[in-house]
Amino acid sequence: MQVDVTSVQSPSDLKAFINLPWSIYRGDPYWIPQLRSDLKKRLDRSTFPFFDYGDAAFFIARRDGRVVGRIAAIKNDNHVAFHEEAVGFFGFFDCIEDPEVANALFSHAADWLRAHNLEVMRGPTSYTTNDECGLLVDGFNSSPTIMMPYNPDYYPTLWEQFGFSKSHDLLALEVDIGMMDDTKDFREKLQYMYREVERRHTLNVRMVDTQNFQRDVRSFLDIYNLASQQTWGFVPFSESEILQLSGELRHLIVPELTAVVELDGRNVGSMFAMLDYNPLIKEIDGRLFPFGFLKLLRRRKNIRRIRIMSANVVPEYQRWGISLMLVGELFQRGMAWGLEEAE
Repeated sequence: MQVDVTSVQSPSDLKAFINLPWSIYRGDPYWIPQLRSDLKKRLDRSTFPFFDYGDAAFFIARRDGRVVGRIAAIKNDNHVAFHEEAVGFFGFFDCIEDPEVANALFSHAADWLRAHNLEVMRGPTSYTTNDECGLLVDGFNSSPTIMMPYNPDYYPTLWEQFGFSKSHDLLALEVDIGMMDDTKDFREKLQYMYREVERRHTLNVRMVDTQNFQRDVRSFLDIYNLASQQTWGFVPFSESEILQLSGELRHLIVPELTAVVELDGRNVGSMFAMLDYNPLIKEIDGRLFPFGFLKLLRRRKNIRRIRIMSANVVPEYQRWGISLMLVGELFQRGMAWGLEEAE
């Protein structure tokens, strides 16, 4: 049967685009649903900050009236300007195990990007490398940590059959925190290095100030923008994205799992971890409302796994050992919380 690919135009199309993963991943024990309200917000051109400088087209594939795939073609003007390369992106991809459907989706995205004078198609990234990005090619036997990608094991084959080739390896590293704490040698070395940095430099280490939360989150993102410019795929956060993120993170970040290093009143290094809310998100089936949000907040004290979201030092201070102070501080607080694993 013919595959029919159309752009998302109506509220019913948008609903179909959002709901498709529940069909694709039905019965998959490792899949974590997206937060439906979050995805709907991210697709809203009128309010989501990405659309201040970028554009996107959303497509759904149908066969015999049934929705069987989705994709977004993404034009990121900030990436084009920063890297000086005519690269377009695709993301929000989901598809049944059928090369014909996948090829139709990829082709429509490629046509849209080509029409916008973009010469290379890269993905998945939804929308930037600051968001969820990457195709899972190994490690299908475990659930992803929060904001990390997950996809069926047949996706890499669909990519290769269309003609994609690897652009970059993205690795997730896992640490058994309990094992580190049980290792006396590790703790002694970490404490020694921490003390040496303190002895050589007049630095202050603290956690996020909840009374000045937006200020500290802005500082985190400013440091990230300064420190990450040599990172593959980096695009700086825009002002509107900083404001949006600071609002979103207010209820999710735990101050005890953050560390800020100050020098003469200036923040020169920061590190923050996010509790892995994914098991709870799975329990609420991606529905924050009416009561899912309360479950996340009430039960987060029982979460024993984190994802370290950001660890950065302002470039001119990167040889001072500040990263050791950040790691040491977060390690100690994490042990007090009762954490067992970190990604």
